Amino acid sequence: MEGVIRSSSRRMPAKINLWLEIIGKRSDGYHDLSSLMLPIGIYDDLSVHLTEHSGIQVACDHPDVPLDERNLAWRAARALLDRVGVQLGVAIEIRKSIPVGAGLGGGSADAAGVLLALDECLQSHVSGTEMHDLARRLGADVPFFLYRRPALAKGIGDVLEWVDGIPSYSLLCIKPPIMVSTAWVYGSLTLTKKGASTKVGGLKGQPWHMSDLLVNDLESVTLDAYPRLREIKAWLVGNRALGALMSGSGPTVFGVFRDGEQAREVEGLAREVWSDCWVAATEVLRAPDDIG
Repeated sequence: MEGVIRSSSRRMPAKINLWLEIIGKRSDGYHDLSSLMLPIGIYDDLSVHLTEHSGIQVACDHPDVPLDERNLAWRAARALLDRVGVQLGVAIEIRKSIPVGAGLGGGSADAAGVLLALDECLQSHVSGTEMHDLARRLGADVPFFLYRRPALAKGIGDVLEWVDGIPSYSLLCIKPPIMVSTAWVYGSLTLTKKGASTKVGGLKGQPWHMSDLLVNDLESVTLDAYPRLREIKAWLVGNRALGALMSGSGPTVFGVFRDGEQAREVEGLAREVWSDCWVAATEVLRAPDDIG
């Protein structure tokens, strides 16, 4: 690539919400929540090039990903260039393995990856506090992907408390070919809770007691609108999953298995039964060093 000054790459994992409780609606229209966010072994690969030519260019191997300012990765590059105050250009290449619109955080992961890679290219050494602030302005989930480690997310999802000792849960993820509007899900939600009922202490005391851990308040909206997701959840539990849950606002549903061998066995069956769905066996990552 001509005119490249410096390049950097990042491998960015997807996430699941082991639980997601909506606490209340804020005056700014956002919702306060309590969610255990876990990175998982499904990745987007990003290459970021600082160039002599002005402007931001995005290339992606997935046809549904926008290549302009609608893309969070594009906006992340713009935000960091403005923060540092340089007039150079950026070329971003995204190779997608995280499904688009899946509730697995792919767009947020890509945005965080661009912030990290471009900061390295610019040699700007933006402080952790400033980087976190840049990330939260892009989206509530983006700060989580700066660190890529298990965290209890509070506030709108941008206040993070690190959680250690999480098992490397084996997972089977199934995403049907539907798109779910996150804004619609939150807008349709009836708030009934006055506080979070799922606690990290309970997780550490009984990390395999899935009935106490797998909670997603957004299911009350999404599963009623898309009954197939309820069918997938029941199918996973009927095929040896310890429990199953929708991630985020959906539509991906994941099952938790005792070990990777079980998850991979059921993955093969799922590809036959749910042949029009995206299916992937994976596991929870416990630290950035686990990223392959």
